[in-house]
Amino acid sequence: MPPYYDSMIGKLIVYGTTRERCIMRLRRALEEFVVEGMKTTIPLHQALVRDEEFLRGEYTIKWLEQWLEKQQVAAE
Repeated sequence: MPPYYDSMIGKLIVYGTTRERCIMRLRRALEEFVVEGMKTTIPLHQALVRDEEFLRGEYTIKWLEQWLEKQQVAAE
């Protein structure tokens, strides 16, 4: 994809009657989502929807930044 365009090549939207159902649908949709020929953020989003703090709804505006730092430290 040329750098002269918006890098968002797709958008995934899920819905459900409860937050839990939305998360279940999101997990399934992310498993079935296929983009070939380039790296995507799909694996990141799959990890996020498995995180216990996220599942409990315990996050703030800084949560993702802190979560990414923890992942980096754990990988080192």
